[in-house]
Amino acid sequence: MTGSARTTKPPFEPGLIPAPGQLLVWRDSRHFDRWQDLPCTLCGQPTPMRSHAEEPVHKACAETWITANPVEARLGRFASDLAPKPKSTGQGDHF
Repeated sequence: MTGSARTTKPPFEPGLIPAPGQLLVWRDSRHFDRWQDLPCTLCGQPTPMRSHAEEPVHKACAETWITANPVEARLGRFASDLAPKPKSTGQGDHF
């Protein structure tokens, strides 16, 4: 078999866009490319981080961009991960 064993990942579904000044929640491992650092699209420095659309970007750069561009940010260029589904079907923290 020839070629790279690495396969291209499809973009994954983003969640909510944080308010300006708030932090992005990027817990999904798909935000991290362990194989290749690429130039951040906002600052130009190398980064292993990727947005939901696989755009190379530092999380801090994306958060700063959201704060500086609140109207354009609502279009969803950078967003948090979807909230995980609860693991239990009970009443949550209520007893």
